[in-house]
Amino acid sequence: MARSGRFSFGWTLLTLVAAQVGLHGCLNGMRMTVPLLAVSESRGPAVIGLLMALFAAFPFVLAIPAGRLVDRRGYHLGTRIGALLALAGAALAASASHVWALGGAAALVGAGSAVGMISLQRTAGRLARGEAERLRIFSWVALAPSIATFMGPVLAGMLIDHVSYRAAFVGLALLPLGTLLATTRVPAEAPRAPAKRTDTPPKAWDLLGDRDLRRLFFINWLIAACWDAHAFALPILGHERGLSASAIGTVLASYAVTSAAVRLAIPFLAERLQPRWVMTGALTLTASVFLLYPWLDSTWAMAACAGTIGLGLGAIQPAVMSSLHTFAPPERQGEALGLRSTVIHFSTLVMPLGFGAAGAALGVAPVFWMTGAALSAGAWAAFGLPTQARHD
Repeated sequence: MARSGRFSFGWTLLTLVAAQVGLHGCLNGMRMTVPLLAVSESRGPAVIGLLMALFAAFPFVLAIPAGRLVDRRGYHLGTRIGALLALAGAALAASASHVWALGGAAALVGAGSAVGMISLQRTAGRLARGEAERLRIFSWVALAPSIATFMGPVLAGMLIDHVSYRAAFVGLALLPLGTLLATTRVPAEAPRAPAKRTDTPPKAWDLLGDRDLRRLFFINWLIAACWDAHAFALPILGHERGLSASAIGTVLASYAVTSAAVRLAIPFLAERLQPRWVMTGALTLTASVFLLYPWLDSTWAMAACAGTIGLGLGAIQPAVMSSLHTFAPPERQGEALGLRSTVIHFSTLVMPLGFGAAGAALGVAPVFWMTGAALSAGAWAAFGLPTQARHD
């Protein structure tokens, strides 16, 4: 992607972050508002569970085709399709509160967020002129979900309390509309030479044949599973230790604060950091904390552990994204991001069921210990990654 100056680069990066906030804010706001509306209309748990599953089901199916589309057509088409899908989903929910309309809205917003995010992440990675700058860029980009996770639900909650559910959906529809406007501020990507045509087009799963990408996808799956394990097991462990709801909330908040803080720090340290060592160190640290967690019973000790996990996972995410762009073939970076998204959404759909079964059979402590053991394996995989792509 062309860069005409430092201001142009900074403005483009800011625009990408703002566009991601629009999509992610709409998604998070809808994930709160749709089940709340269903509960208010006396829908049962099965219906609410189905509605929530629809947010993740379509991204799981569409991520790889979306990545291929972005590889062929670049940033603008993919982001606009994603924003239009999210806008249509919020508008559908605003126009009708029937359960089928809410299901359609969930599917559209989930799909739109997935398509748009793949496009945004691919473009962010291609802005960089080197490994350190790519790590710095993805640290800034990783702040967008934190902002959006706050902004979307707060906006929706205020509109629900003071106006109506319909007003909340209309307000959330304005966020992807902002993403649409932001796409006009990103310069067009320079055309690339067309890829060689073959009788058998490459399949996304062929990327797993690359040893380094295979290790990276394994690490990425571990991160997603670690998030799910912490979200599942912490409230149960806190309840077993007699912690109040506000105390458990404090523990979770410490995770969010340190995760955002480390992402703010990485851009200023990127020249001294290598993604390989960031991932190895962060996974080792996080594994140690998961092994220690079940032995604690103090709110502040558990908050310190959650904060340490936030530091580790907050540092890993930019390093994974940077390495993914380094190891993936340039003409298939969008496809690699799509495969990454598929892995994440598969984990989101399946792993909570596994944690529930393990927790029911063995108790909550083994969930922490098994996660810690898996993270230790991830640290070993990260240690084996090269410092640069083998295909260069």
